[in-house]
Amino acid sequence: MSLKEKISEDLKLAMKARDQQRIDTLRSALSAFSYKKIGNESKDELDTEAEVAVLQKLVKQRNDSISEFTKANRMELVSKEVAEKEILAAYLPQQKSEAEVQAMVKAIVDALPAEGRNQGAAMKAVMPQLKGLADGNLVRQIVTDLLK
Repeated sequence: MSLKEKISEDLKLAMKARDQQRIDTLRSALSAFSYKKIGNESKDELDTEAEVAVLQKLVKQRNDSISEFTKANRMELVSKEVAEKEILAAYLPQQKSEAEVQAMVKAIVDALPAEGRNQGAAMKAVMPQLKGLADGNLVRQIVTDLLK
């Protein structure tokens, strides 16, 4: 069962339970899938990797909104965004812990040649292996700390 199908099923359950926040969040995810499909100009459904990328983008948007609303002291909007982020994050693959990410990044950076060891080269080597498994900001921070 694809993510889109799973979200559609959960949307039906949320409608029966009259959980308006969950309904709105799941509808926005389905809408984002449709926009991505239209943007690709293909008649085929999105593959799992593309669906995960769309959900990651939505979660990242929620994280950005949370930080901005916190700065503006709009706590009612922060709580709404946090709830939406948790709903969406439940459909993403399990994220690696900070220790696991740090160990993977260290191994990859150590494998790079000494003369080519800079942040850009390290991120280029690290991100394909951690795509979808770790937050990009966390990876960037770990790479920066290792290269100091």
